[in-house]
Amino acid sequence: MTLLLVGTVAFLASALTFISGFGLGTLLMPVFALFMPLERAIAATGVVHFLNSLFKFALVGRRADWPIVARFGLPALVASLLGAWWLVHVSAQPPLFSWSLGTRVLQVTTARVLIGALLLVFVLVEWVPRWKALTFPPSLIPLGGVLSGLAGGVSGMQGALRSAFLARAGLSRDAFIATGVAIACLIDVSRLGVYARGFRAHRQAIDETLLLVAIAAAFAGALVGRRYLERLTMEAVRHVIAVLLLLVAVAMAIGLI
Repeated sequence: MTLLLVGTVAFLASALTFISGFGLGTLLMPVFALFMPLERAIAATGVVHFLNSLFKFALVGRRADWPIVARFGLPALVASLLGAWWLVHVSAQPPLFSWSLGTRVLQVTTARVLIGALLLVFVLVEWVPRWKALTFPPSLIPLGGVLSGLAGGVSGMQGALRSAFLARAGLSRDAFIATGVAIACLIDVSRLGVYARGFRAHRQAIDETLLLVAIAAAFAGALVGRRYLERLTMEAVRHVIAVLLLLVAVAMAIGLI
């Protein structure tokens, strides 16, 4: 059941978000968090996201706008290092407080509260019309790199910010997708370098089968998304995702996840 759930989410997220350039990490991380500690879920999501981004880059990377990749991606790379380091640091801190639900003792940590807050922001972006249409001028692309890198390092959810800053960069649809994929690879390389120590320390506790299923499903989803879903209207799907993320955000903030 666990393999089916993770594989299905990875496949659908990768397929449905191929054109938009964001969503895989945002959707997959909460599912991983159901089955493993939060910091390990973020790291596992980073592995799937990075390999999936490399796969997408092999499909469309030749159309990337490299000057924009440099202006956005280099600040993002540095900021991702800082965000990932901060996540590792706060994950080692004791819980803010604990509370009981029946026989369960639930712990509320700084990392859970932060990730829950970020998820709530993404929910608002999906529901508030003015936020949903938010874009930024090309002059702010380096700032977008910093913000997207920090969000990616802390939570793995980098794509929504990246897309908002690239939307007015004058890119064609194909260049937009390819440029976003190239930037995602840079951010993932940066944060996975910080997460690697935790992977080594907890290697025996990592479900490698679960990770491989997620990677394979995401690859398959990318192929389907590229070939069949270019004309898909995402409005209904985005609202369903927003509701799910709202539930996950609240559950994470109060310690249920």
